[in-house]
Amino acid sequence: MTVLDASIPSSWVEINLDRVSQNLELTLGLVPESADFCAVMKADAYGHGISRIVPLLMEQGVSSVGITSNSEARSVREAGFRGTLIRLRTATPQEMEAALDDLVQEQVGAHWGASQLRGILERAGVSTGVHLALNSGGMSRDGLDISTQAGQQACRDILAEIGPRIVGISTHFPRNEPAVLRQSSELFKQQIAWVCNNSELERSGLRVHAGSTLTLLSGEPVETDMYRCGAILYGFLRPEFGFRPTIGLKANVVHLGEYPKGAFVGYDSDQLLVSDRRLACVSIGYAAGYRRIAQDSGAVLIRGKRAKVLGKISMNSIIADVTEIENVCVGDVATVFGNDGADAIGPVTASEQFGTILPDLFSDWGVRNPRHYR
Repeated sequence: MTVLDASIPSSWVEINLDRVSQNLELTLGLVPESADFCAVMKADAYGHGISRIVPLLMEQGVSSVGITSNSEARSVREAGFRGTLIRLRTATPQEMEAALDDLVQEQVGAHWGASQLRGILERAGVSTGVHLALNSGGMSRDGLDISTQAGQQACRDILAEIGPRIVGISTHFPRNEPAVLRQSSELFKQQIAWVCNNSELERSGLRVHAGSTLTLLSGEPVETDMYRCGAILYGFLRPEFGFRPTIGLKANVVHLGEYPKGAFVGYDSDQLLVSDRRLACVSIGYAAGYRRIAQDSGAVLIRGKRAKVLGKISMNSIIADVTEIENVCVGDVATVFGNDGADAIGPVTASEQFGTILPDLFSDWGVRNPRHYR
């Protein structure tokens, strides 16, 4: 009896681990000698899989990792990382308590959260450090805004509650244009000084961190002891520096058909063929991250040639026009993102046709599709 392999995927991502390592090496070369580096592992390492990325970080001596969820924290520890683990958002008390075994350094931006965290740490007898999150003219997300008297009083209350446990002060710059970044950095510097002047905290004993990937690539000096970067590891930006995308998205041609002039393509008879065409059905759709917005602008590479995607995007398939491509067969690979021969669907093309940024696409593709590591 023939046993069928049920694991053959309809679509998949190919992850190049060597490129991740190369991008990390380039990144560490950009970090000023006076600053540390925190590798951000959000969204399961931007869709790449924490378990496979963390060993690459440890190989190059990365000693701080940033996460958001408890599952990410557990995955980082299970991958063997024993360094500093920082949550890059505020957490619920339930999350804080459940993350104690993984020694997650939490951040606080409100007195209530500081009070809850103090109680959790004292009951557990854990001495993990805490980070005070400031807004500093930034994201208005979960940092404390101390530009007002009410905010300053809230900060004093936090310091009274949990001040001795504070090991770091953080913010997130929302914009990275040089002039705006300089203003944000100066405000952050002033607010750090205010915190220290209104507490027993010493600036020399704190890890101040603010810089993201875009901050690091801006080249602007900012008030930060540590850059927190994730996107830069996966080649989203600055190919001229040598950064290369680390994911390829692939699928298969599963059907070929000859369709006459006047035939309609896709749901709602969305597209009319104005001449006889040879069309390929490709095994990827919006359920696997091929977004519906690409219906009028999408293309895939088949046998190294670009094939326009026709009609509305289905849940599990797209239709590509292969009339001008010779020798296309069922089973051929269709490249949605990445290289095929001399041509490529690269970052600019993908961002334009899918109407979003690469971090959004990579984290989505990596979660929705099986990962093949190279």
